[in-house]
Amino acid sequence: MRAVQFTAYGPPAVVHVAEVPEPHAGPGEIRVAVRASGVAPGEVSIRSGRLRDLVPVALPFRTGFDAAGVVDEVGDGVTGVRMGDEVFGAADPARRGANAEYAVLTAWAAKPAAWTWEEAGGAAGAAETAARVLDRLAVVPGQTVLVQGAAGGTGSVAVQFAVARGATVIGTASERNHDFLRSLGVLPATYGPGLVDRVRALAPGGVDAVLDCAGGALPDLVAVAGDPARVVTIADFAARAHGVHLSHGAPAAEAGAGDPPAWHGLADAVALAGEGRLRVPVAAAFPMDEVVAAHELVETRHARGKVVLVP
Repeated sequence: MRAVQFTAYGPPAVVHVAEVPEPHAGPGEIRVAVRASGVAPGEVSIRSGRLRDLVPVALPFRTGFDAAGVVDEVGDGVTGVRMGDEVFGAADPARRGANAEYAVLTAWAAKPAAWTWEEAGGAAGAAETAARVLDRLAVVPGQTVLVQGAAGGTGSVAVQFAVARGATVIGTASERNHDFLRSLGVLPATYGPGLVDRVRALAPGGVDAVLDCAGGALPDLVAVAGDPARVVTIADFAARAHGVHLSHGAPAAEAGAGDPPAWHGLADAVALAGEGRLRVPVAAAFPMDEVVAAHELVETRHARGKVVLVP
């Protein structure tokens, strides 16, 4: 089958499509014929080598964490899903390999009828991350939450999860994305110098929790929250120096950094989609042969929503 991989760390040009053996579903797993798969910032960081000490990988490495497709193999012990079902989900974070014609998933849920394949292909990682971090921050109705980097692939899903929990949500983004954030039920703010004052103007009573999806602004985010314990980042590996928790699902997570996955986020996403309360914004969908362009777009950090590949 055709799959995306890289054989050396480096710039986007190192990723390419190769012919590789098909994977097969093991116990507790399913295989899907992929209709769309996501390209996340974490994938870009792994490929670049920036995470080689935190998330070491064996080369060649096949990319892709989340995907959507049609079930064509069901492993031993799996119940509740049949051949031909349409699902979205995630691969084993150690093996990945979802940017391919066939992918093995270890967590999945039924694809909402309201979603396109492209939306579903980029949904699982964002939904799991949103649920994981909001659980850690213990967000409950009536609180005020700040999401830094709210227009990106994960941020745009996380703000909707937080709104659904009954929180007032402030989201940072460039001004061109402010109307987009308002459409998601978010109070927009511009990131950069002066952020603390802008957030205080929007939330005179203070902010209860902060989710950082962008990185690079932890001192301001701690000042907004008033306590580093109320800030969680998924993007800033200088977190420890600021007393902030770094949350990620990497299999080789450094001590104190990893959190248990929140796969209930997939079921939460299905329920919210069924109620018309969750969109999965797609910034761009590229043919798999244009994976270099997909990585280049993700690397800009200016994509509104998810970047996905279609076989």
